[in-house]
Amino acid sequence: MHDGFMNDAFVCLLCKNRRSRWRKYEAELQRCHPEALPVEFGDYHPLKPIMVTDTKTRRGTRKGSTSSSSSSSSSAPADPLSSMLDGTDPLSMFAAASSGETSALSHDGSGGDLGRKKRVKEEEPIGADFEPWSTKRGEILARFTTTEKLSINLFMGSDRGKAPNPGTSAVSEKVRTRLEELDDLEEGSQRELLNLSQQDYANRIEELNQSLKEAWSSDQKVKALKIVIQCSKLLSDTSVIQFYPSKFVLITDILDTFGRLVYDRIWTMCSDPRTLPDSFTAEDVNDTAKETCLNWFFKIASIRELLPRLYVEAAILKCSRFLSKSGIQETLPRLTAMIRGIGDPLVAAYARAYLCRVGMEVAPQLKESLNANFFDLLATFRQVSGDSVQRQLHVQRVEAPEYLTLYSPAINWILQCIAYRAPEQLLTEMMERCKMMANNALLLNSIMRAFRPEFAATRATDFIGMIKDCDESGFPKHLLYGSLGRSLACADPPESERLTILNEAWKVITKVRNAQDYMNCAEIWVEFTCRHFTKREVNTVLADIIKHMTPDRAFEDAYPQLQSVIRKILAYFHDFSVLFSMERFLPFLDMFQKDSVRVEVCKSIMEVFIKHQLEVTRDPVILNAMLHICKTMHDSVNALTLEDEKRSLALLIIGFIRMVSFGRDFEQQLSFCVEARATFCNLEPVLVQLIHTVNQLAMETRRVVKGNHSRKTAAFVRACAAYCFITIPSLSSIFSRLHLYLLSGQVALANQCLSQADAFLKAAVSILPEVPRSISVEGKLRSSETFLLDFINNFLATLLVVPDHPEHGVLYLVRGLLNMVQEYTWEDNSDAKVRVYISALPLLAAMSQETYLYSIPKVDSNETLYGGDPKFLSEINKLCETLIGQILDHLKTLTRDEQSVRRQSALAFSLFGVLLAHGDLRNNKLSQLSVNLWNLSHKHGHCETRVSVRTLESIKHQAQQPDMAHLADAIQRLALQSRT
Repeated sequence: MHDGFMNDAFVCLLCKNRRSRWRKYEAELQRCHPEALPVEFGDYHPLKPIMVTDTKTRRGTRKGSTSSSSSSSSSAPADPLSSMLDGTDPLSMFAAASSGETSALSHDGSGGDLGRKKRVKEEEPIGADFEPWSTKRGEILARFTTTEKLSINLFMGSDRGKAPNPGTSAVSEKVRTRLEELDDLEEGSQRELLNLSQQDYANRIEELNQSLKEAWSSDQKVKALKIVIQCSKLLSDTSVIQFYPSKFVLITDILDTFGRLVYDRIWTMCSDPRTLPDSFTAEDVNDTAKETCLNWFFKIASIRELLPRLYVEAAILKCSRFLSKSGIQETLPRLTAMIRGIGDPLVAAYARAYLCRVGMEVAPQLKESLNANFFDLLATFRQVSGDSVQRQLHVQRVEAPEYLTLYSPAINWILQCIAYRAPEQLLTEMMERCKMMANNALLLNSIMRAFRPEFAATRATDFIGMIKDCDESGFPKHLLYGSLGRSLACADPPESERLTILNEAWKVITKVRNAQDYMNCAEIWVEFTCRHFTKREVNTVLADIIKHMTPDRAFEDAYPQLQSVIRKILAYFHDFSVLFSMERFLPFLDMFQKDSVRVEVCKSIMEVFIKHQLEVTRDPVILNAMLHICKTMHDSVNALTLEDEKRSLALLIIGFIRMVSFGRDFEQQLSFCVEARATFCNLEPVLVQLIHTVNQLAMETRRVVKGNHSRKTAAFVRACAAYCFITIPSLSSIFSRLHLYLLSGQVALANQCLSQADAFLKAAVSILPEVPRSISVEGKLRSSETFLLDFINNFLATLLVVPDHPEHGVLYLVRGLLNMVQEYTWEDNSDAKVRVYISALPLLAAMSQETYLYSIPKVDSNETLYGGDPKFLSEINKLCETLIGQILDHLKTLTRDEQSVRRQSALAFSLFGVLLAHGDLRNNKLSQLSVNLWNLSHKHGHCETRVSVRTLESIKHQAQQPDMAHLADAIQRLALQSRT
């Protein structure tokens, strides 16, 4: 440390002389403005060199060449990103490769190209608009359940097929062994699993699926075939008929697995030595693969029972492509005809559904087999009312309507396959055929669900007529109207028919006695009503729903459907004045008695309101309803509510508060905030928003009166200040309180409320000791020093314009703040307190100026109150003397270790910067102190050289100013020292 650095003469600032530099703020501001330079617009742009302008040139010279495109400027500087890409960006390379492939294809033989186009057109691959079977699987399993006990009968045969006989090698012996293994499928041991629950049954089927995969991977192909055959036989069992659709889903999963395994095996055999193209033909398949494929079909043909033979052959139908081009086309009609031999109409219907499913996967262009399956289904549909089926239903105690619904998944799938991209003529023909069928409600229901919504919408009146003619006992009419409603929700019927359609549908719906059935149907038609009608019709529908769901508290079992009704209404009614003017909307909300459901509904309403309410509102209807909804959300908060949930609710309520505005009626706005504070007292973010809203209200009042408050407006802004002063202490976050006290004080000061501003700032200073040393930020504990220093710096900047209180002495707020900083318990080895002292020196220097850097209109700061009074300046100098003394004392203690020396260097350089910017360095002692601080900061080489060099350049630049020439001498004594 330099001699004399801590001499008292250097820290003693004379009371009579000003030690802060005289500042001319306007002149300094002008010098800081950059000079206006003419801008030249050229062709160069930094992104231009990497723009791809000639793909052909690049593609032709990419190999072994790094030249840029022909249009790139040779004088442009090299771009580092372009050079890394070797002149071509990856996207352009992909585009070039794609272009090359297209070009190569265009040079192929014209006959092959035309053949390929023809083949693609013939195959008509299924598009994304076709709903796949996988989306229906979960729905079927969830819908068709049973509490009856289930059983599985498996004939797994003997164990002779598990391991080959090592002594046999002749081909004839292999054939004999295989035939014996297949005979075991019929004559082997029986394994029966009884009294299985539905879940146990599903688990057993999954175990069989895994066994199939394991047998295949261990090269036990015959065992794998046995598993598939035995599982297929299970589909002939209708002893628990309610579960049959789910059983079909589980068993066909195994069939699908088997079909993929067989196809992949044969494909692999074809891929040696070259990979088989996707659009291969039978001519591309080698003889070994063909022989293996034929072998599989021969094995399946030897299965004696019709049902497993049909299902297993359908599962590997795709393999027919390996044998002949027309194999699939010839096999589908044969399999369709085989299904006619199945006696049970339900089993036959699902067999047809599986065949249609396979057909859509392997040959979607072959519509004839799909149509044939449907027409066969119509021909056998009369069996439903036959004696054998009726006896079966009587034994199992199943009602006819319930039995008919078992057909729905199968018929729906068949009709979906037929209707996919089908011409209008075919759809109309099928509709007419259904009209001629007796007891056709089930078919009609499937047609409305499977055909295109546009088809049903344009013929909605015809469908209603067909529904009227249906027998109520066979299939409930409300289900038919539900299916029609789904179509009309997606497509619009003729405008002239809409009211008639709604009236006819609702006549039937409102007569449904079962509350759950009623709600399922009403939920569908709510969307049609919202889509095409006004609030009057929607209100009528809501009233009818309330009437049906209120008795016996039926709404408690229909919360999902009731929520769906709310979502559909909100999707079409974005004008909340219209929405809340419906008499039955709020009573409808009252049906949500369960707290969690009620809160979810309120949240959905708030989300739509925030999204679609583009203009602020003062509509009392909207405000009362939204306050009720927000209060419901707020009241759901309790001690167990998660912080994320609280934050979500608070954001929604804040969104509502921001949309409330009473225009120039500021008193009404303040009254609303008072009511909101009482209503939302448990959500701290909402209280913070209310304080911001009231402060904004005070500033808006100031803008309206242009700063000239009358007695009335002055009383109003004081009331705003009182609102904030009362509300802030209720916040738990210490930093929220600090920042809001400061902000509210600034607002009060701007509105000439000096006593209120004084109270806010004093309150902020008084709670500084409460600031904890660590706070939680995003779930992690962090030191609070950074946040506290930011606040204090902001606070110091505000104090420049705050006039002293006549009863509390000179600079009482500054002294109070520094005293609190002195008494605060800082972290060990912390320089935060000293940094506050360094930050306070510029404030004191600014206070000693005759004209302050900034001021508030119509508020007399200390520059006016004291007018450069020597006693005031003396107080400032004494305070500066104390602060600098504290800083220098702290610097003396930072010599223990390397880390302390580094901190000493940083603090010394900070104090040097303050003295340079704000001190009068014409005073020799102050000048010597600044030089000593510079040397101390550079003594151990910890000061960043780049910063030091730029600081010296700045000082040299300032020294060129006429009133700063004295800095030239100081520059001579400031030397850079390198790290030793």
